[in-house]
Amino acid sequence: MIPKTLTALGLKTAFGYIEKDPEKNLPKLMDWVDRLAGDGPDSFQTQRDAFRAVINDPDNNMHQLMMNIFRDVDRDVLKATFENFFLNANIIGWPRQEAMRAKYGCNIPWAILLDPTSACNLHCTGCWAAEYGNKLNLSLDEIDSIIRQGKELGVYMYIYTGGEPLVRKKDLITLCERHSDCQFLAFTNATLIDEAFAEELLRVKNFLPAISLEGFEAATDGRRGGGVYRKVVGAMELLKEKKLPFGISACYTSQNLDSISSEAFIDQLTQWGASFIWYFHYMPVGNDAALELLPSPAQREQMYRRVREIRSTKPIFAMDFQNDGEYVGGCIAGGRRYLHINANGDVDPCVFIHYSDSNIRENTLLECLRGPIFMAYHDGQPFDENHLRPCPMLENPEKLRKMVKDTGAHSTDLQSPESVDHLCDKCASYAACWRPEADRLWEASEAAKRAKKG
Repeated sequence: MIPKTLTALGLKTAFGYIEKDPEKNLPKLMDWVDRLAGDGPDSFQTQRDAFRAVINDPDNNMHQLMMNIFRDVDRDVLKATFENFFLNANIIGWPRQEAMRAKYGCNIPWAILLDPTSACNLHCTGCWAAEYGNKLNLSLDEIDSIIRQGKELGVYMYIYTGGEPLVRKKDLITLCERHSDCQFLAFTNATLIDEAFAEELLRVKNFLPAISLEGFEAATDGRRGGGVYRKVVGAMELLKEKKLPFGISACYTSQNLDSISSEAFIDQLTQWGASFIWYFHYMPVGNDAALELLPSPAQREQMYRRVREIRSTKPIFAMDFQNDGEYVGGCIAGGRRYLHINANGDVDPCVFIHYSDSNIRENTLLECLRGPIFMAYHDGQPFDENHLRPCPMLENPEKLRKMVKDTGAHSTDLQSPESVDHLCDKCASYAACWRPEADRLWEASEAAKRAKKG
């Protein structure tokens, strides 16, 4: 581990570079990061090389994004993000996680997703949270305990889902104060972001909103209710005015895929000030899931190509939870890179796969990671050598079916429990149709990598 005194001294130097001319001094900052990271197997060499290439190319769109961030984000917030996300959660936290993986023989996550509440202030079509969710909450002390246990394992990245996390604004700010060395992110509908909350974000400095959008006004209000779009736009304008960073979360379906990946939508997001967009593939989870919303193979390939195009041309970082499996070695759930804890305390391997055999109120975090369902993930990953088929549910449903039955995991959907057979049967046709397209794309990607290596 890197001595804390050395880290603090280096941070002081690094922050001095950030506060001055970033265009000129970013290479010096990277020199410092390189010294801190070293050249071992856990040093993020590939990522650092890519980062340095962007820094040295002023015509690169990611270079433009970086300069926008340095220009438009509050200096103290930027410093906290640098320390908590880049250093604590990655450069410093990762070696600790690797040591814990070796020691306990199980997955140790890079990030923990958790639901402070399943309550919500909206009544979105197809979502039960507003009617049912106010019955389920993790207490402030329970969340605090999860974070403390996580930090013992080297985890400094915490992501709130729900429900609507900002229903618990006060507690979330308290957790930011208690754990100023952690980076927090919340998937939020943004309608509860107001002037007072923005000022709190400026004060604590370590909380980042990822705002859910369905597209433009008609699509957003059509699902979330009249007037929601204007409230969300107002929240983004407020965050930009306060120099607070934020990103966008968008679920793509067969019906909205074209609009939420369009040139007009991406350009509008950059004008609003968003620094990233995280795309999620629609998942047919739940007894009442609408299978017609599943993208066709052609549509999924369209998103595969479009997200890569956005990444190479626009000053916003686009990610695709499903189609970017090739960059992270397949499935990252089951604690391999993240896990999910719902508002009832059930510890799920994935935010989309609601089957568990343990509860954080009855087991420690480490006990959950060493439990049957998580060890089944650990022993089975990757679930497919083609990482464009990463998921044990969507693309390899027979794998999830077997894991759930072998471990005795139960459904954690308390409103309408779904059997694993019902869920996996819905995915079988999709998986079969996607397989040949995924194989074609995977082979083309592998061939391109081989050609690049010469």
